[in-house]
Amino acid sequence: MDISGAARSTARVGRLSRGAVIVLGCAAALGLVLLSGATVSAASAQPTVNLGNATPFAVLAGTTVTNTGASVVSGDLGVDPGSAVTGFPPGQLVNGTQQTADSVALSAQSALTTAYLDAAGRTPFTVVSADLGGQTLDPGVYKDTSGLALTGTLTLDAQNNPNAVFIFQATSTLITASNSTVILTGGAQACNVFWQVGSSATLGTGTSFAGNVLALTAISVETGASVRGRVLAQNGGVSLDDNSITVPTCNTTLATPTPTPTATPTATATPTATATPTATPTPSVPVPNTGADIGNSSGGLALVVGLAAVLAGLGLALTRRIRLRTRS
Repeated sequence: MDISGAARSTARVGRLSRGAVIVLGCAAALGLVLLSGATVSAASAQPTVNLGNATPFAVLAGTTVTNTGASVVSGDLGVDPGSAVTGFPPGQLVNGTQQTADSVALSAQSALTTAYLDAAGRTPFTVVSADLGGQTLDPGVYKDTSGLALTGTLTLDAQNNPNAVFIFQATSTLITASNSTVILTGGAQACNVFWQVGSSATLGTGTSFAGNVLALTAISVETGASVRGRVLAQNGGVSLDDNSITVPTCNTTLATPTPTPTATPTATATPTATATPTATPTPSVPVPNTGADIGNSSGGLALVVGLAAVLAGLGLALTRRIRLRTRS
């Protein structure tokens, strides 16, 4: 009996076995990556917060609306159950009407309560530091267990999704420092940004703010601050001081960029074409529909699935060779 030959055969079988295990393990790992990507993507997607009958309102208060200076409010202005509105003029109300202690304001307050509770209950959320300044955030729900602050610049990146929603949950207050800014990029829209505030909100002097502030108590918009969004207070007042408050429009699609014209290349002699062998088509592997948004690129998904299929095929081939070696 050729013992050395048997040993070499056994060694080859061992190496093939280890190779099969590695290849099949890689295929399984790719599958797990694919599934985990689907889970994360589905968890991060949030529907918008429906403001209902509060949608037309740029300013809504529970007790009073007071204004100092030449504030411009674009949208409706309302108070309920209170009725006091002061400072208009010199403040201006454009593209809207004033509603005080009437059925319209009452209905808007009811819708605000519903929207506030919806925003406050959204999960899953990411816990963030109290001060949002200097951060760039993707769509999702963000929460601080005390209050939220903004010093400097906060960037909200919708990643080229015009329907991306950002929800901020402040257990107590929302306070911005002077000249702070909220920047919207990647198709982010102010209509889809919501600030749920557990007590009162203060937007500091010169702040450039974006989003809908839904406060349980009161809202103070200090001198020269501007808001692309809404300031909506349930139980307290709203105070303005030489501000600009504008109800945002909401687009559901992004504009298609205009292609840049390219220069026509100078004609050159065309080389004689050589026959290229036709590649044998690889059978496609069906992927079950999980109902989740798996990544942002269909090409990336196809690549992952294709690699998993190739690795699985190699694993099966190695397994067959192992069986043949064992029999021989």
